Parts: sequence; structure tokens; C-alpha cells
Amino acid sequence: MPPRRPNTGGGGGTSSSAAPAPRKVPLRSLLRAASVACGVQFGWALQLSLLTPYVQELGIPHAFASLVWLCGPLSGLLVQPLVGHLSDRITPANSPLGRRRPFIAAGAASIAFAVLTVGFSADLGRLFGDNVVPGSTRFGAIIVYLVGFWLLDVGNNATQGPCRAFLADLTENDPRRTRIANAYFSLFMALGNILGYATGAYNGWYKIFPFTITGSCGVSCANLKSAFLLDIIILAITTYISVATVQDNPTFGSDEAAPPSSHEEEAFLFELFGSFKYFTMPVWMVLIVTSLTWVGWFPFILFDTDWMGREIYRGSPEIVADTQKYHDGVRMGSFGLMLNSVVLGITSIGMEKLCRKWGAGLVWGVSNIIMALCFVAMLIITYVAQNLDYGPSGAPPTGIVAASLIVFTILGAPLSITYSIPYAMAASRVENLGLGQGLAMGILNLSIVIPQIIVSLGSGPWDQLFGGGNAPSFWVAAAASFVGGLVAILGLPRARLGPKKKTTQR
Repeated sequence: MPPRRPNTGGGGGTSSSAAPAPRKVPLRSLLRAASVACGVQFGWALQLSLLTPYVQELGIPHAFASLVWLCGPLSGLLVQPLVGHLSDRITPANSPLGRRRPFIAAGAASIAFAVLTVGFSADLGRLFGDNVVPGSTRFGAIIVYLVGFWLLDVGNNATQGPCRAFLADLTENDPRRTRIANAYFSLFMALGNILGYATGAYNGWYKIFPFTITGSCGVSCANLKSAFLLDIIILAITTYISVATVQDNPTFGSDEAAPPSSHEEEAFLFELFGSFKYFTMPVWMVLIVTSLTWVGWFPFILFDTDWMGREIYRGSPEIVADTQKYHDGVRMGSFGLMLNSVVLGITSIGMEKLCRKWGAGLVWGVSNIIMALCFVAMLIITYVAQNLDYGPSGAPPTGIVAASLIVFTILGAPLSITYSIPYAMAASRVENLGLGQGLAMGILNLSIVIPQIIVSLGSGPWDQLFGGGNAPSFWVAAAASFVGGLVAILGLPRARLGPKKKTTQR
């Protein structure tokens, strides 16, 4: 276990002889440091809204589409904890750019390369001999897509962990500033989501970038390719703002970054899993509720736009006659996710006051109950849509579409809380254990990726067992969210994000 931070304040000295308290990092610097979340989340929004439908266009059946998403949690299982562990060990002597910023920059570069690979997978697949016929399985494109998808998830995991740890370093785990920093992060995630989902909902990018249409890449593929080119531009701008304009906190975590002594140079995985035995019950409660929360979120993340295209618009990417209806539904789902992100951003702004008034644990628990109710509402909408006559046009009734959009929008509030409170709680609680913030974010990430692996493996076969729709996975999501909410309310009812620190007045 890493050592606790030693007391360097000269406890027996007088105030006149003690070193002056270090100047806190300005809030505007925290805002700039968090801005990279916008660029990362822009690409993530495109990934969430467009790639499940796209991979089915390439020929992967719906029952196996969730298996593609195993790339993310499997890479996150090791990449984010490992990157966090390595960044905790960085010293000024071996990295003039600081502890976190080199990893943020490298992760952003890998994301840019990955989205180019995914966007041009159809073109590259044709070079490998794909037969471009509607309804056929394009094995070359699928292989290129999977490589790019895997690299994309590695880049996302390599970037987000150091970003969170960077903010924790800058706030020195002051409870209020930690909440504000994570609220900034959620706010930029919301902005990235809004831009990303709006980009995914627009179907005219191929007109702006006509070179994206090729013999192997039609209109929907060209729109996806164009969206990823925009992603690279936004990612480059936000990464520059975060990395080039904000310096690492030179006074925080210097002991954590010191070269480890001989007895601390253990294998990384041993240190990661060995740290579990030092966890207190509040830390375990955070990890348990985080796991249940993500069992709830991941079916929605996997199949949100697919649900809109299949269950609401009655389309299918596998049947040529129904592909247009399916893509109309996917675009409407992207629009709903954009509204979701607007609510996410608004909720992020009020997060600090909400947690001070009710307590972070209670806020988290109530948000999970809201999640559960929304997933139940989606199941009800599915049942109603299945039993309605859509008429000769085949278009879904306005009321059904509106109800679906309302559910998507409401889910923005609990998503904002999921993106903020668990990280702030983990950052403050593991500080008392003497763990570096990079490793701490990696440990929290384990409670996210393990549920994702379970859902990725089980959701496709589970859905097929009950008829092939998305409803069975949403039942699981509703149950997990509800249980997670109860655990948070009962186990962390008025939980603070950390003890208040006394500051020395100048």
C-alpha cells in the first residue's frame, strides 16, 4: 500500500515561522483543465449514438452487436488503472510536462487515430476484398472497424483517468472544490454530448464533405465519417486548452510521485487488487453503488438509438426495405440524446448546491430511482408501440415519439450525477488511505467496466431469449438502478464528499 502523505507543516512551529499556505489553483484554471472532457465526449457521443447501428450495417447481427462493446470494458479493466498508476509515479525529473498531461495528450492522439480508422473502415475493407452488396457481411470492414473501435476505447480510457486525477491534484481534495471541478467536468461532458449528438442527428454532412462518399461508403456511412473528422478538430482544440494552458499543481501529491522504495516496487496488479483490503465500508459502498448504477446505464448506452430505430420506428438495418425507417429512428434517438445532454449540463451547474442541501449519497440514490422509473417508462412505451396501428405511412405516432424523447431528456439529470458524484466521493475517500489519485480513479473504473463486461456478454443472448428486442435488457437496467438507489439512500444517506480542511489564513 502506498504510504500516507507525511505532515510537512512543521507542527511544533509558530505561525510566523511556518511556511505560508500554498495558493489555491484558481477556479478558471480548473475550468480550462476540465475542457478536454468536451472533445473526448464529443467522440464518445458519436460512438454511442451511431456505432451500434453502423456495425449492424456492416453485417454483425443484433444479437452479437453488444459483444463488439466488450472492447471498451476489457481495455478499461487494465488501461485506466495502469495509466493512473504510471502517472502517480511520474516525477518532475522524468517529465517536465507534469504527471497527468503527457497521458492526456497521448490518449487524445490515439483517439484521433482511432476515429479515422473507424470512419474509413468501409473504404479500407473494400481494399481487403469486401463485396459491397446491400445486406452482405463485409468481413474486411468489420475487422478494420474492430481494430479502430478497440483503439478508440483504449484512448478514451487512457485519457479520462488522468483527466479526473488531474482535477483531483489541482483541487488538493478540498471537498467543495472537488465538487466544483467534477461539476465543470460534467458540464464539458454535457457540451461535448450536445455537439456530438447534434452532429449525429444531422444527415447532411455528406453534402458539406462530398469527398466522404465513395463506392463503398454511402450516405449514412459518409455522415459518420464526416462527424469523426469534426471530432478530431474539436478534440485537438480542447486538448490544447487543457494541456498547454494549465500547469500541474507543484505542491500537491509530491510525496505520492516520489520514486517508490524497494518494498513498494511490487507488480502493478498486485498493488491494484492488494489495495482492496485497506478499503473502509464507505469506499466499498461507493464501489457497490457505482457497479449497480452502470449495470443500469450500459443497456441504455448500448441500445438507445437502436431502440428508437427498431421498437419505435419499426425499422431494421438488416432488411433493405426497412433501413430508411431505422436510420430515421437513429437520428431521432440522437436528437433525444442531445436534449438529454442539455439537461445534463443544467444539472451539473446546480450539483454543488444540491449536494450541500441533501448530501451527495442521497442525491445519488434519488437519481438512480429516477433512472429506474425512466427505464420502466421505456418498456411501457415499447409495449404501446407494438400494439398500435401506424397506418399506411408506417411513421410512428407523434405521441409515441414525444414520450420517447421526454424519457431520453429526463435521463440527463441522473447521468450528470453518475458522471460527477462517484468520482468526487472516490477522490475524497481514498485520500485517507494514502492512494494516489491516478490509481484511485483506476480502482473506481473497475466497478464500472466489470458490470459493462457482464452486460456486453449477456445482453444480446438475453434479448434473443425473449424475442430479439431490447426490452429484456431494459428490465435488467431498471432493476439494477432501483437496487442501487436503495443502497445509496440507506448506505450513504447524508454522505459528505470528504472532511472539510482547515486553511491557513495569510
